[in-house]
Amino acid sequence: MPLKDLPPDARPREKLLARGPGALSDAELLALLLRTGIKGKGVLQMARELLELKKSTDDNNDGFDGIAGLLHATSDDLKRIKGLGPAKRAEIVAVLELSRRALAQQLKERTVFATPHAVKHYLQLHLAAKPHEVFAVLFLDVQNRLLAMEELFRGTLTQTSVYPREVVLRALHHQASAVVLAHNHPSGTVQPSRADETLTQTLKTTLALIDVRVLDHVIVAPGEALSMAERGLL
Repeated sequence: MPLKDLPPDARPREKLLARGPGALSDAELLALLLRTGIKGKGVLQMARELLELKKSTDDNNDGFDGIAGLLHATSDDLKRIKGLGPAKRAEIVAVLELSRRALAQQLKERTVFATPHAVKHYLQLHLAAKPHEVFAVLFLDVQNRLLAMEELFRGTLTQTSVYPREVVLRALHHQASAVVLAHNHPSGTVQPSRADETLTQTLKTTLALIDVRVLDHVIVAPGEALSMAERGLL
């Protein structure tokens, strides 16, 4: 049903102005951003399709749909929704990027790394949507506040592709007291491999020589993250 055919108090814009954004459903908020539908498809229907979107790289990934999963959508993912032209896709991607940056800034501005859950949330914002595998390190001060996050290596992670010397040099550069290791699995699984466990122990031993603690190694995939510390693998 077109928005103009709805009762005035049921239209998203009027409802928002009268009752605040909290009164709107996820689909209604997205409909405000989209503004118009297309012939045969109202804007609310288009918004619902967006919320049910799954990543084009993994259609079997059941964890991608919904407003939280939409944060990881790319312009290519949005092309699959009929009626989303380049202008609307650009607006949505821009809003999603602003949301990611706002969340990341809020997390960075306070001591958030007291729990594995906080670390996993931060890393999902930064790594879950990447199409290729990356190895990143969070460098932390003595109070576990973030000093910097760096993506140090790309590609399949093995002991030969991740260089402990480089991690040590970057830890010294930031004068870090602790680090959190992280990498993503674009395939969707977060189960650590034997190579992941071996790499973690190698880096833990190497960094201990300069009195830098390895607090965790987090594996990230779209909609999911695993803490090796929580699993007792550290």
